[in-house]
Amino acid sequence: MNEKDCIRGEVTSVIYKNEENGYTVFIIESEDREIVCTGYTPDIISGETVSLTGAYKVHPSYGKQFDVELYEKMLPETLDGMEKYLGSGIIKGIGKKTAKRIMEKFGEAAFFVIEEKPERLAEIKGITYEKAMKISEIFSSQAKMRSAMVFLQSYGISPAIAMRIYKKYKAATVEVVKANPYALAESGLGIGFKMADRIAFAMGVDENSVHRIKAGILYVLNQEIADGNVCSPEERVIRKISELLSAPEEAVENALLELVINQEIKVEETPDGAFIYLNSYYVAEGYVARRLAEISCDFFPILPEAGRSALSKARDSMDFDLDPVQIQSAEEVCENGVIVITGGPGTGKTTLINTLIKMFENLDMKVLLGAPTGRAAKRMSEASGKNAQTIHRMLGVISLDDNRRMQRFDHDEENPLEADVIIIDEMSMVDLMLMQSLLRAVPEGARLILVGDADQLPSVGAGMVLKDIISSGILKVVKLTKIFRQAEESAIVTNAHKIIHGEYPVLNQKGKDFYLVKRSYMEDVQQVIVDLVKNRLPAYLNRDSFADIQVITPMRKGTLGVEGLNLALQKALNPKSRDKNEISVKGTLFREGDKVMQVKNNYSIEWRVSDDGLIKEYGAGVFNGDCGVIEAIDDEDEIVTVVFDDNKTVEYESSQLEELELSYAVTIHKSQGSEYPIVVIPVLTGPPMLMSRSLLYTAVTRAKNFVVIAGREESIHRMVDNNSQIERFSCLAQRIKNIYALLTAGDENK
Repeated sequence: MNEKDCIRGEVTSVIYKNEENGYTVFIIESEDREIVCTGYTPDIISGETVSLTGAYKVHPSYGKQFDVELYEKMLPETLDGMEKYLGSGIIKGIGKKTAKRIMEKFGEAAFFVIEEKPERLAEIKGITYEKAMKISEIFSSQAKMRSAMVFLQSYGISPAIAMRIYKKYKAATVEVVKANPYALAESGLGIGFKMADRIAFAMGVDENSVHRIKAGILYVLNQEIADGNVCSPEERVIRKISELLSAPEEAVENALLELVINQEIKVEETPDGAFIYLNSYYVAEGYVARRLAEISCDFFPILPEAGRSALSKARDSMDFDLDPVQIQSAEEVCENGVIVITGGPGTGKTTLINTLIKMFENLDMKVLLGAPTGRAAKRMSEASGKNAQTIHRMLGVISLDDNRRMQRFDHDEENPLEADVIIIDEMSMVDLMLMQSLLRAVPEGARLILVGDADQLPSVGAGMVLKDIISSGILKVVKLTKIFRQAEESAIVTNAHKIIHGEYPVLNQKGKDFYLVKRSYMEDVQQVIVDLVKNRLPAYLNRDSFADIQVITPMRKGTLGVEGLNLALQKALNPKSRDKNEISVKGTLFREGDKVMQVKNNYSIEWRVSDDGLIKEYGAGVFNGDCGVIEAIDDEDEIVTVVFDDNKTVEYESSQLEELELSYAVTIHKSQGSEYPIVVIPVLTGPPMLMSRSLLYTAVTRAKNFVVIAGREESIHRMVDNNSQIERFSCLAQRIKNIYALLTAGDENK
């Protein structure tokens, strides 16, 4: 069989259709044989004649099928097919009985009459003139959809995306795409600049077209956002645009000016030069700077005597007392609207947070606790004994569109949170856009306490909010440095502090919790990691391979990346079994019992929390970094049920499975905000940007009880020696200074 086959036939029946994503199972009759076909063909109906391009495959349960990659629809050519088409329900107002009457009346001329002489339909009993006109209008729109689908697929656009495009632009689809194919790159429909550029090239669009250059500029700026930059130096952006487009400098400058005029981008002049922003990020950065400055100046005062009394009661209720720096920090919280508490592991951040909660409760002040991820919020709850939520859940996320690209929150300036004090942990993970949403919901007069380790990796999303706040020098920052006695007993804590200060960790001390298993080759490292997780560590520490041990790695690709390690660990820990259903999505095999992680924010997917079969709670939203286990796979309906760490149960359709990854191994970036009893880390080779001090520090500090590194000691030393910092462009620190100066100058003038 050829790699790509083409078949043609009449659709005799539609067995299954997913209305949300268009995935369809249908049968065609071709050359006197029936062929089962599957694929994203959202508008396929019985009676149509279709031309399909794809390949045959063998499904383990359903046998031989034709997997459709591209398709073209033609109107049916037989009288029986025409009647099936009309009676399929695709044309509102025509059911099976009416379709039969139309065919009996007009025969082969039925479609011509509907499109060109619709008034004649009124000759049939039950069809009024108005209804006849409506039927003709729908029939014509179906013809336009067929033309649009053929047009889009001719430029290599998949049927699923083609249907999304058609749903957005309707009858104007062909006109819109021909006028400016780059509009597709800005439509949020899954078409990037490079695909739009290929389509435009095939259509003969001038390579110096203003549409192309504007789309290229927005593409470059979005790539900068993906790299973590809130903004970028003008010369850097122009250089990247020139490399991407090979466009004349004058044309680029004109396109930039047009985007500025249309308020799609912003060029900001600073003492360090000009920076270019996407407008939404410029607005967000300005808002964050302004609100932080405002909150720091405007909060409900606590009388010194009342504060000291409440703190004293809190200290009396603790099992052990605070040290002088922690006591001073607690007192300074009473005197500041915004305060940052930062420090490494074992320096007492959790103890201080718990004391502050008790102190504020003694003052009858309402405290809200939040963190960026579900794991971090759960850890905060366990440490404090109080309810903590993810920031998203605290704010009440509401999805805005079907593509899940936009969101808004229930709580904002119009509907602020009900709190006197808001404490956010793991602040290093909070990106600029989430910080903007949080600050919009902070009520007037409330305090904001931001807790985090400034030496951790920055957020996955754009910005480095915690570092910028600290470096602004404006807002109160408390840095905890003392390692407490109980923490000093842990080699994890002492080695983490050694690493961040450029010292080599002490390995394999008898009776300690930090070990190196020496291996020199990638295959050997992978093999020993599997053995450690499956056999050695569970036996030695009496721990569970699934619940207690997490492999975290610097990289995604290769034998020691998440992809290679997940395959090896899945095979060892959750092997193929007749009792376990499976589903494969774009090269990833998911199996019942697999550990998985959500890798994209999905604001609209529904979840429920059940107890003894009764739903206790339900809502929407699963977020990047949430982890769980696949409970069930319905391979017939292609539904995957996942139970997450916070007991939320979510059902994923096949089109949503791209949002899940196996999580036996995760990247160090993805592990941020989480704490695991046992962490296993491969350290062997890799690019300098991934083999750095901050990455190793972040990995080590994810472990609560035990760390095992598999690899070479020299590689560990190289990571400690490599103190290269992740460069991110942001003007937040300077904008906090500027706005704070304006606010305080105004107060002085009064």
